[in-house]
Amino acid sequence: MTSPYPKTVQVSEVINTVKPGTPPQRPSLSRSRRIIAWASAITLAALVSGFVLWPGTPLDLGVGNQMESAGVYRHWKSGEVIALVRHAERCDRSANPCLGPADGITQLGSTTSSGLGRAFRSLGLETTDIVSSPATRTRQTADMMFNQAVPTQDWLLNCGADFGDVIKAHKNARRNLVLITHSDCISDLESQLGFEHALHSKYNSSLFVTQNSDGTLHILGTISAEDWQQAIEHSPTNL
Repeated sequence: MTSPYPKTVQVSEVINTVKPGTPPQRPSLSRSRRIIAWASAITLAALVSGFVLWPGTPLDLGVGNQMESAGVYRHWKSGEVIALVRHAERCDRSANPCLGPADGITQLGSTTSSGLGRAFRSLGLETTDIVSSPATRTRQTADMMFNQAVPTQDWLLNCGADFGDVIKAHKNARRNLVLITHSDCISDLESQLGFEHALHSKYNSSLFVTQNSDGTLHILGTISAEDWQQAIEHSPTNL
């Protein structure tokens, strides 16, 4: 017997409006390149901004004639330089033989210090005051540099946020000041003078600073012990 009701029709397929053989759409190559270019530009801008806002390490005085162009020789002749020298290689952090006590410097460090002292003597020490931190490693460094016992002062051992002001208080007019000190003290001063992100100072490296007419301190640059010979070769003949 035939049913009076129409048969129920089940939909078993969804009509596909995409033409057969059409591949899935992807971003065009030119659009992808534009996106990559924009992303690269944004990244580069961020890096450049960071470099401008966060200056790195002070000028490398060991390159070419930077000692002269930065004004180191001119300020030195006028007695306007403050040089912060980091002590030589620590014995307790090296496999090299010690010069003496374990809290002092190595024999290699003493040799480097002697060479560094010759470099400073080439600048002239007639109008220069020299002071060392009382720590064994700084005293040994100073003694090897200048072939004599150097006066020590405690303020070069524990520095801090007022280190720049303390230095100015100990700087005599028209006399250079050489300070044998520690990496933390050098970093403290660099941070106070706008170089918060400076690289950690190396053994026997020297940071040169001068005092402006308004009393503020200004970093001229830094030089590693091994670069002194090259710097001296570019120095003026009238030193």
